Amino acid sequence: MERPSFGIETLSGWWDAAVSYAVPRLPETLALLLGGVLAVWVARKTLKRVQRQVVNRTETRLDDHSLYFLHSAISFSIFGVSAWLLIHILAPDGPAGEAPRAATWVVALWVGGLFFPLSRFVGDVLTELQGKLIERTDNTFDETAMPLVIRTVKVLVLGVGVVIALDLMGLNIGPLLAGAGVMGLALSLAAKDTLSNLIAGVLLIMDRPFHVGDRIELWTAPNETGTWGDVIEVGLRATKIRNPDNLVVVVPNNLIMQRDIVNYTMTGDHIRLRIPFSVAYESDIEKAKRLLIEAALEVDGVLADPLPLVIVRGFGNSDVQIQLRVWVKEARSRRKIADEITGKALTSFATAGVEIPYPKRELWIRSVPDSDPHPLPGKPGGGLPAPSPTGPHARPSPSDAVTPAGPASREG
Repeated sequence: MERPSFGIETLSGWWDAAVSYAVPRLPETLALLLGGVLAVWVARKTLKRVQRQVVNRTETRLDDHSLYFLHSAISFSIFGVSAWLLIHILAPDGPAGEAPRAATWVVALWVGGLFFPLSRFVGDVLTELQGKLIERTDNTFDETAMPLVIRTVKVLVLGVGVVIALDLMGLNIGPLLAGAGVMGLALSLAAKDTLSNLIAGVLLIMDRPFHVGDRIELWTAPNETGTWGDVIEVGLRATKIRNPDNLVVVVPNNLIMQRDIVNYTMTGDHIRLRIPFSVAYESDIEKAKRLLIEAALEVDGVLADPLPLVIVRGFGNSDVQIQLRVWVKEARSRRKIADEITGKALTSFATAGVEIPYPKRELWIRSVPDSDPHPLPGKPGGGLPAPSPTGPHARPSPSDAVTPAGPASREG
């Protein structure tokens, strides 16, 4: 079998065929290209004039985003129509008058491509609405929740555009959706912990047990570090908290949703502080209460209204347990205020003679006379002798010591 020859003659034949096919259609092609360029130029000039005369004179940015969307949509539409017409010029309709398949694909790409500037426009509009909502109200859809909503809406708009484009191309999207469902089920089983954190993140954003900047209690703080911190970021997967040692603790959202959340600043800056004290039974309790209240009022940051309160909480083995309750202006200063109050109370107690008890025991020794008919064990005059230590390491008692025999003790 003789192989087909491929050389200069073949290339020359192809070139002649292309020239003979394109030359009759060249005027229409050039006119189409020039018309497309002219249409783009006119559209840009018109939009710029509208921007100078209308858009720049308004305070809102919604018209700026609308103008940018129109600019992108018109430019992309001119490009799509020019490509569609060019395909019909270079590749005429088939025998049945059907448009070439390439023209159908151009229409699908054009429609799907329009959803990209549309998605951006929707996101910009929602961003502007986010700013308005933050200024007017303090609800759950603020600077943390709205970015999630905006991203979700933009992805949905793009998804609708892809589905419409595939349908215009004549592709059956049923198997694609079924495959996507199976793949989504497999991914959900393989990444259940990640999905759990994502769902918990959405619930945190919607429920809002704390805001960015709130001071909350930590459960997984490293040893020898602060057990509370300030929320610096609420993400979809985890929440970042900065503790007093300037360490950032990243806590998965799933763990946060499973625990009680202690928020020190959610209801305002004022917070009540409880400080326990103990005084001896012999001390004047009312005097100790008065000294604690005076010490608390001397500390900067303690509110005088309502007045500090001291109550008796209980009785210990050697102390009366009392508790000082004060309201402070800044919840973030509660540890500092508690330290100052404790120091002043210690000084006041020492000056006023109020005893702070400590564990102690008193031992009473009862002396037993020799005439006691029931003397204690180990006492002279009766009873059992005190046991002596035994064993290889026991030291002999003085009574058990062996005295060397002297001249007076020798047997004659």
